[in-house]
Amino acid sequence: MIENVVSDGELVAVRARTAAERAVCPACGTLSSRVHSRCVRRLTDSAVGGRPVLIELRVRRFRCGRRSCRQATFAEQVDGLTVRHGRRSAGLQTVLERLAVMLAGRAGARLSHALAAGVSRSTLLRLIRRLPEPETLTPRVLGVDDFALCKGHNYGTILIDIESHQPVDLLPDRATPTVSRWLADHPGVEVICRDRSTAYVEAGRLGAPNAIHVADRWHIWSNLAEAVEKTVVQHRALLREPHDSTTPQVIAAMENTNLEPPSPVGLRTTGRLSDRVREQHAAVHALLDQGVGLRPIARQLGLARNTVCRFANAADPDELLVGRWTGRASILDPYKPYLHQRWAEGCTVARRLFEEVRERGYPGGENVVKVYVAKLRESFPHDPPRKAPSVRNVTSWLTRHPDRLTDDQAQQLKAILARCPALDRTAHHVRAFAELMNNRQGRHLDQWITSVQADDLPALHTFVTGLGQDLDAVVAGLSLRYSSGAVEGHNNKIKMLKRQMFGRANFDLLRKRVLLSARGRS
Repeated sequence: MIENVVSDGELVAVRARTAAERAVCPACGTLSSRVHSRCVRRLTDSAVGGRPVLIELRVRRFRCGRRSCRQATFAEQVDGLTVRHGRRSAGLQTVLERLAVMLAGRAGARLSHALAAGVSRSTLLRLIRRLPEPETLTPRVLGVDDFALCKGHNYGTILIDIESHQPVDLLPDRATPTVSRWLADHPGVEVICRDRSTAYVEAGRLGAPNAIHVADRWHIWSNLAEAVEKTVVQHRALLREPHDSTTPQVIAAMENTNLEPPSPVGLRTTGRLSDRVREQHAAVHALLDQGVGLRPIARQLGLARNTVCRFANAADPDELLVGRWTGRASILDPYKPYLHQRWAEGCTVARRLFEEVRERGYPGGENVVKVYVAKLRESFPHDPPRKAPSVRNVTSWLTRHPDRLTDDQAQQLKAILARCPALDRTAHHVRAFAELMNNRQGRHLDQWITSVQADDLPALHTFVTGLGQDLDAVVAGLSLRYSSGAVEGHNNKIKMLKRQMFGRANFDLLRKRVLLSARGRS
């Protein structure tokens, strides 16, 4: 019974008292109306309007009427409000328990302060540990997988009900005795979905000998992809496209093309230099006609004697102009055929071409080669060679559905398979296995194994040998509808829960959070 409600702006205080005339003894169940004493209990309740609530509840202590009862007196409890020795209301306690299961320590503590019911992170962790153990049910179809408690060092085992996708239990390790003991203590498991770990194979044989083992399809396909990758590595030299077969035609076109500046159609008749040559030629021949010697002519005209000789020997001044504006021979001419060949093969780096022709005796400088390569680049643009696809890319193309490849990827894969018969046969086997797996045709696995063994593909032979060691489970995995997908999903959830608890994810806390959060207790 509420007596009054008082608010001071920061806290809401509710004063109340119990109204029942009698109470039940918690030890023997006897009703009693004999009051021993009275006291006030202070309970924290859920916030109202963003303000914390404090309940001051006046309760009575009764005497038990049965003399043989081991509890002489007892305090009355209010259903739905109080619990023995509790300092929070039952409603607030439930909220904090759910908060602890969902967010654990630090995040839960921050949210509790935002809800005006602040508690520490350690309090929330204690609430998780005080929760009762969840009931362990025995599923008909059980999923088994390991998860990392400390990656690379300690691993546990997670058990999942494949039909309901709910976690069943967490085991502290992945040892065969631990898993087999759990299976023996929980009879009724008919199907076990697992990866191809030998520890779980043996545990299932010992703990549930009549259960059907189903190898997970994802792990089988992953093992096949590893075998395909090894095959691609063995033939990685054939992944690069060969040189273009049109190289001779390109060389011929380059030889027939004049890359030098074209020669003029006629001789140059105007210009400062040509006019001076004609004037000097006329002056030299005029003095010669007068009987003047070469040396006096040179002194009179201010020319060198050899220049005067050239003028005297030339009957026409145009003979002296030949070669000044027409194309001249280059020291690079003997090496141009080699440069054309290397350019057609894809080598377009001027520095590298200069080093190669220098090794073949070229006496000139690098700049001459650079200029000629620039002319080649302008006249014969060269598309850069396509980079060879990586081993990972080719493996992905081989193990991916053809409809999910782009047009360029499909074209590259087609060219690679045409160059490499071994990869072509591998692609054929991969497609056949994919159809067998997607259509649940595990009964045809023997035929596929026989066809693989008939080919010279060592990596696939190793894969087939591994299938033979667990053949019944593989056939069941390729035939039945069960898989370990739900197990992998909960495995990822465990990683998230561990990160939430910042290194305080002890196994008992982790197990409580995984099981309770999935069963609606959060």
